[in-house]
Amino acid sequence: MKNYTITVNGNVYQVTVEEGTTAGVIQNAAPAPETKPAETKPAAGNAGKTPVVAPMPGKILSLKAKAGDPVKKGQVVLILEAMKMENEIVAPSDGTVATVDVREGAQVEAGAVLMTLN
Repeated sequence: MKNYTITVNGNVYQVTVEEGTTAGVIQNAAPAPETKPAETKPAAGNAGKTPVVAPMPGKILSLKAKAGDPVKKGQVVLILEAMKMENEIVAPSDGTVATVDVREGAQVEAGAVLMTLN
């Protein structure tokens, strides 16, 4: 038997599949303990040292900073809509925006890198 972790609609399940048969057998359909999502790697090679990550899944409503902009700790850098509420995402430290890794209207998962700062 082989054990697999499968994610369906954001829910994580541990399943066991019997070898030598044509059908899988789900032995434990209870959700698995939550795991930290893998961080998204920025596409650009000039990524900054400090990532700005999504605290929750949602939709990017607006970008308030672009690459090259100086930002201060606590400054709003983008607006993330989650559960019909607008959430201000702020810079975790002073710096300059190195990369913007999302676009307006994009759906993001919790833990996704939205932008990086130097």
